Amino acid sequence: MEVLFVILTVAAVVGLVIYAVSTYNGLVRRRNGVEEAWGQIDVQLKRRYDLIPNLLEGVKKYLSHEREVMEEVTRARSQAMKPQSAGEQARSEARLSGAIGNLFAVAENYPDLKSDRVMLDFQEELSSTENKISFARQHYNDSVQSYNTKIQSFPAVLFARAMGFTEREYFEAAGPERESVTVTYD
Repeated sequence: MEVLFVILTVAAVVGLVIYAVSTYNGLVRRRNGVEEAWGQIDVQLKRRYDLIPNLLEGVKKYLSHEREVMEEVTRARSQAMKPQSAGEQARSEARLSGAIGNLFAVAENYPDLKSDRVMLDFQEELSSTENKISFARQHYNDSVQSYNTKIQSFPAVLFARAMGFTEREYFEAAGPERESVTVTYD
């Protein structure tokens, strides 16, 4: 009888250790997925940030007296480039999108600028980049959802906090910032 008790105890301990290791490895895998997805957002945002100085240089000769609009784009870009949490980054990106949208709205008043090859190329490149950011953000949010669900689910929730796993924030804008910037061409 004592041998059976020892065997059952050892089996229970081994089973618990196997479960803990498996849970830990699953949490690490999901956390790394979130980090990888954030890296993809970062790559696309860097691409976007690199495009903006080219845009400003291209429109400078047309919009020399629209300095405030161009300065707002520069300020928003500088703020967005600072390291931030996902939520803060999303808000900074929304401000940057708004500033770029304002720049395009002002550009609508300048027929020569609207038809300028540099401006047209930039708008096409920015549109492509915005789509890539959108896909990267969706992948990130999917990864965060999977990770957060795992650390909140029983029985992983019993281990997750003790092992240093905490919830991640989604990359999403709030309120009117959720609307995409629309550029129209005549």
